[in-house]
Amino acid sequence: MQALTRRENRVGILALLLFVGVVAFVLYWRTAVEDTPGDYHVKTGNYRLQDGQYDRAIAEFELALEANTDHPLAYLGIALALMHQERYAASLEAFDRALALDGSLAVAYADRGILHDRMGQHDLALQDYRHALALDPKLADGPGWLWRFLRNMPERPPTIADRAAYLEAELRKPPEDRLLRLPEVDAQQRMYNY
Repeated sequence: MQALTRRENRVGILALLLFVGVVAFVLYWRTAVEDTPGDYHVKTGNYRLQDGQYDRAIAEFELALEANTDHPLAYLGIALALMHQERYAASLEAFDRALALDGSLAVAYADRGILHDRMGQHDLALQDYRHALALDPKLADGPGWLWRFLRNMPERPPTIADRAAYLEAELRKPPEDRLLRLPEVDAQQRMYNY
């Protein structure tokens, strides 16, 4: 009977130590692993964005900004969420803020180009697409097969390189001959993320 009690005590102590270890690891990961203050909330906000929970994403990005008022990726995340909500003017302000903080964010130029496209500002969209591709030529590749597989997308969606080439061709035409919007194709264009 005493041997059984000692064994139960050891199991209980081991379980308690395991629990404390897991809690300590989670707290460490959440706070100490951040390269930049606010990174945890930016990552969480990105998960909310992917799930289509735009208000919750914005709340996470705002928490990141409380930790670091100059976090360009938090502003980028807010801009993406606002764009999905079709709050274009506010989205543009957030994109501009992100780019003012870090002008090397190619994905921010790519996504701001998509916003300009949606707003009918095709010349500005083309400028942003070109700048994004100059900063990061890999953006022309679009999503890989694994990304498409996980999202059940058998065909590659159009990339900003595809859209830039299309806009360039259309903008060379006389205004009355241009076809700058194809809603069914435009809806397939994916947002870029970091």
